[in-house]
Amino acid sequence: MDCVRPSISPGPRGPRLAVTAALTGLLLALSTPTALPLPDPVTPERGSAFMGMGVLAHDGGEATADDALAARATQTKGVDVSSHQRDVDWPALWGGGTRWAYAKATEGTYYTNPYFAQQYAGSYDAGMIRGAYHFATPDSTGGTAQADYFVEHGGGWSKDGKTLPGALDIEWNPYGDACYGKSPSAMVGWIRDFLSRYKARTGRDAVIYTATTWWTQCTGNYSGFGASNPLWIARYATTPGPLPAGWTSYTMWQYTATGTTVGDHDRFNGTQTQLGDFATG
Repeated sequence: MDCVRPSISPGPRGPRLAVTAALTGLLLALSTPTALPLPDPVTPERGSAFMGMGVLAHDGGEATADDALAARATQTKGVDVSSHQRDVDWPALWGGGTRWAYAKATEGTYYTNPYFAQQYAGSYDAGMIRGAYHFATPDSTGGTAQADYFVEHGGGWSKDGKTLPGALDIEWNPYGDACYGKSPSAMVGWIRDFLSRYKARTGRDAVIYTATTWWTQCTGNYSGFGASNPLWIARYATTPGPLPAGWTSYTMWQYTATGTTVGDHDRFNGTQTQLGDFATG
C-alpha cells in the first residue's frame, strides 16, 4: 500500500518576504536611538546688551583688578553700568576711589535703561563726574536716528564740568553677525553718521568705545576718527595692547569685568584734574 504524503504548497513568496523585510526595518528603527537636533544658541533679548559683552568671548583674557590698579596707580578710576547692575551703591564706589562713571542710556531706537535715572543721578550725587553711553545696533536703524534717540533719552552733554561727553559703544553684535551684516565701508559710514549727528546736537565729539579686534574686523581698521573722537579701549588685560588705527593714545580703558561692586572697571588716562578738564571740553 503506497504511503500518501500530504501536499504542501509553497505559496507566493514575494508578499511574504516583503512583510518580513518591513518588520525587520521597523525593529531596527525602534532599536536605534534617534539623533536629536542640537539646540539653537540662545540669542539675548534685544535691549540686554552692555559694554564689553563680547570682549571676553572674542578677545579672551581677563586682568584682575589688583593687577591693573597696581600698574595704573596714577590714573583715575571709573566704572560703567547698565540695567544688569540695577540700583548701584554709589557711596561704596566713591569710598573705594571711583571718581567717574558711565551709565547705559539707550540701545538702537527701541530701548531705554529703566535704571538710568538712579545710575546717572546717583553717581553725580556721590560726587562723581558721569556720562551716558549708547549701545549701537547698526542692523536696526541708521546712525543719525540712533544719535537722535540717544540725545533725547539721556545722552546729552552740558559744559558744567560734571558731565562727560556721550559714548558710542560699537562692538560685537550679541544678536547675530559680528559686524551687523555690514561691509567695512558701510560700517564706517554708519559710525560717521552717528558721530556727526551727535556733535551737531551737543557740540561735543562723542567718545568711541571699541576693541581693536572688532574695529579691525568690522571697519577694516579705519583711521579717520582718531583726530577728533576720544578712544575708550576695551581689553581685559594688564595693558591696553595695540590701539585701532588713527589713535596714538587712549582716553579711557575698560580693563576688567570682575571688579568690585559693579564688575566693569575702567581707567581715565590722566589725573582727576585732567578728567574735570575733559568733561568741561
